[in-house]
Amino acid sequence: MTHALPELPARDRLLMAIRRRSPWLVPVALTVLAGLLRIIGLGHPHELVFDETYYVKDAWTLLNLGYESQWPDDANASFVAGDADVYTTEASFVVHPPLGKWIIALGMVLFGADSGWGWRIGTAVVGTLLVPLLYAVARRLTGSIATAGIAGLLLAVDSLAISMSRVALLDGILALFVLLGFWFVILDWHDTRDRVLGDQTSVWGPVVWTRPWLLAAGAAFGAASAVKWSGLYVLAGVGVGLVVVDALWRRRAGVREWYFSAILRQGPATFLLLVPVALVVYLLSWSGWLLTTGGYDRSSDPSPLVALWTYHQAVYGFHVGLSSGHPYASPAWQWPLLLRPTAMWLSRPEAGTTTCGWSDDCIGVISSIPNPVVWYAGCAAALYLVWLLIRTRRARYALPLAGLAVTYVPWLLYPERTVFQFYTVVMLPFVVLALAMALQHLARARDPQLLADPTPVEVAFAERHAARAQRAWRIAIAVFLAVALASAAFYLPLAVGIMEPYPLWQLHNWMASWV
Repeated sequence: MTHALPELPARDRLLMAIRRRSPWLVPVALTVLAGLLRIIGLGHPHELVFDETYYVKDAWTLLNLGYESQWPDDANASFVAGDADVYTTEASFVVHPPLGKWIIALGMVLFGADSGWGWRIGTAVVGTLLVPLLYAVARRLTGSIATAGIAGLLLAVDSLAISMSRVALLDGILALFVLLGFWFVILDWHDTRDRVLGDQTSVWGPVVWTRPWLLAAGAAFGAASAVKWSGLYVLAGVGVGLVVVDALWRRRAGVREWYFSAILRQGPATFLLLVPVALVVYLLSWSGWLLTTGGYDRSSDPSPLVALWTYHQAVYGFHVGLSSGHPYASPAWQWPLLLRPTAMWLSRPEAGTTTCGWSDDCIGVISSIPNPVVWYAGCAAALYLVWLLIRTRRARYALPLAGLAVTYVPWLLYPERTVFQFYTVVMLPFVVLALAMALQHLARARDPQLLADPTPVEVAFAERHAARAQRAWRIAIAVFLAVALASAAFYLPLAVGIMEPYPLWQLHNWMASWV
């Protein structure tokens, strides 16, 4: 005779259903949250904000002419008023590759150029997609839905990530392609490592050519370079890192000549898999310039590729010599400290003409301030991961550090160049990832600390102590996350340009240099 199992209470059945569906429910929920924060009210403000004055108008002429052209002096007012076709056909000297502007242009194809919706929807979608991508990266590295969910949530509500998704600038697009390239590297890493470690018959080790994910990574980094040249630093850094990692795998596999094998055998193969496809993607982004005749320097040589090289020499000279003063300039050494965020838009109506909350003295700002609680904690977490990497030698701790290295360190080489703190949006996913991984390690179950030949009482005491330590860390982490989310809500007005009382805005400025 069989007995039916008792039916679980409705609450328990609901929790079990959520747990079973969490591998897809969590990233979907995070994507919806990120999309709402980035898309609601996207047309505000109805004006060209900060460097939108360059990228939006360049995107429009790319769409209509195939190359960036010049505009009259009063073009911004005409553009915002709905008359977007006041451009000339005379080529403009632009210093960033076209791909990011093509993505901005795609939004104007879909929604028109008569509102911020049209010229910002491309970056809003890109910024939204960055969140589930970070979730996927964190899930693959940590194996934890909770850790990946924390990473995705902190990025979804971060004020820098939101603000850079709501203005038509290039850096949020760059961030997506950089993180996408790292995602492909992770996928290649797991597959290739197993093949190298599994081949212990050769003095030199295998040369692995079948690496489709590495080809995909090359395409992603090529796309990053086609948005901004700083993507080249990432491509070069990842290439060097792959050779180093391959050398360590060969040493672990017992390859006698592991050092020379990684450099002289697998190194060239890795280069050919990674770099040519990146170059092809980069050149394809210039199709409009190559297939038309009106672009800047297009007629400098009968060969389009030679003419493009001449143009690139001029762009390189501009980038190297860029040192003009700017009130919001912030050299890279300041970025970890957040000494000078960028105010990309500011509106302060005359007192008494509008009200916001309890005050008639209002101000609206769109700033590049990230969630400071998460940013500073993430920078500390990166240092903690350095210690964990040295102590445990677990390669997964190296990836967020590598991401930070290739997106930050190269900027330190140009201390005189005019750069801005909002460039850190490319670093931000790796800062958040480092923080999530550090929190995961702190919340881990502790092994009981036992003396030699412990008594049962000592074993029980050590187990209770380990359990209490884990519980204490988890409570501390829960409190930290609550503070981080409260801080995210506090800084949300500065990400979306909400009018708020001037005294409240002053509370957001933790340093005098934030004003």
